[in-house]
This record gives sequence, C-alpha cells and structure tokens, in this order.
Amino acid sequence: MRVFELDFYTNNIKYVGVVSVLISLIAWTVDLSGVVYECPYCRAQRTVIGLLGVIFLLPGFRHWLLRYIGSVLAFFGAFVAASQNFMGWKKISAGTFTFNEAIYVDPFILSGCALFIILGQAWLLLLGKEAQDHDTEE
Repeated sequence: MRVFELDFYTNNIKYVGVVSVLISLIAWTVDLSGVVYECPYCRAQRTVIGLLGVIFLLPGFRHWLLRYIGSVLAFFGAFVAASQNFMGWKKISAGTFTFNEAIYVDPFILSGCALFIILGQAWLLLLGKEAQDHDTEE
C-alpha cells in the first residue's frame, strides 16, 4: 500500500498540511467549548500541530528558514508531548495509573498520539523531496 511509503506523504504534503490544521482546529474547538479541561500541555501540542500544518501549506515551505522554524516548533511540541506522556509512565511505575473515564480524552493516549504526529511532521519537513533526490544521486 502506498500509504506506508514516505513519498506518498511528500507528494501530498498540502493535504497533510490541511489535515494537520483540521486536527488542531477540532482540538481547539473541543477545548474552548469546555468538553475537555484546560490543559497547557495539550494546548501547546495542538498549536504546534496546527502551525506545522500551516508551514506545509506555504509555497516555499522547504526553504531553510521555514525548515528551521518548523524544527524548533517540532522540538518544542515533541518535548511537551513526551513530558506529558512520561507523567503517565511515572504513574504506571508507582502503581497509581488509571485511564480517564472518557478514554478518548485520556492525556496519556492523546500525548502519545501528539508525539507521533509531531515527529512525523518533523520528518516530512526535513526528509522531503529534496532529501530523497539527494539520496538517489549518490
């Protein structure tokens, strides 16, 4: 299946950007409507996902400056997501971990998902078409 190949995403990067922005907007809507509690970790992660999506939508998103800004954002978002996720692992080690009653808003699961999304976005930003073209020339 093509969805498991990197070039599927690099060739459709604008769609990845749109999906990223939609994920961010939906998450912000759920937050601001009061469905979930106000979480600074979650807010940082959803903002980073959306901003990286916006970068993908820009015409010159492969410019070194946008790659640098995107890398800084991705590092920040990944750090926040990993920190939040690690708090769940600490609770697991202490024997006090429980999933949220509403599993779809569990911070342990959502921070893990955010970590995967943000790192995937960083890879797409840094290992896009130019990197693939360079690898095939050698």
